[in-house]
Amino acid sequence: MGHGADGRTTPAAHLDADAAATIAATLQALATPSRLMILTRLRQGPCPVGELADAVGMEQSAVSHQLRLLRALGLVTGSRRGRRIVYSLYDTHVAQLLDEAVYHIEHLRLGARDLPGTAEAEGPEGAADTGRAGAGTRPSGR
Repeated sequence: MGHGADGRTTPAAHLDADAAATIAATLQALATPSRLMILTRLRQGPCPVGELADAVGMEQSAVSHQLRLLRALGLVTGSRRGRRIVYSLYDTHVAQLLDEAVYHIEHLRLGARDLPGTAEAEGPEGAADTGRAGAGTRPSGR
């Protein structure tokens, strides 16, 4: 199956029930602020649970609970280093999911839209928006 972003082959337009349920479960996992904060911190690099708890302002037991769910959904992975487990994002697709959510919210805030098949973002009145810094663009390195 294709990856569907940045000009790559797009996935099939139709989802079967199993694929739809799996995607819905993944999106539900992303629907809580605490999990998003954990994933965003892991977007910066691997981290043990104690440091994660400090970084997101949660109790270690609560972070551990969220990590169990995120691991079960294939969004994070843990590797043992000595006596502790260091967590990281499962792969670059998880980072891309986070990035796309952030880009979408930023575009909503700016009133801009990336329309399929166009290279420019559309502003609030429907005209191409090339005058705003960042509208229709993404950071390099993606």
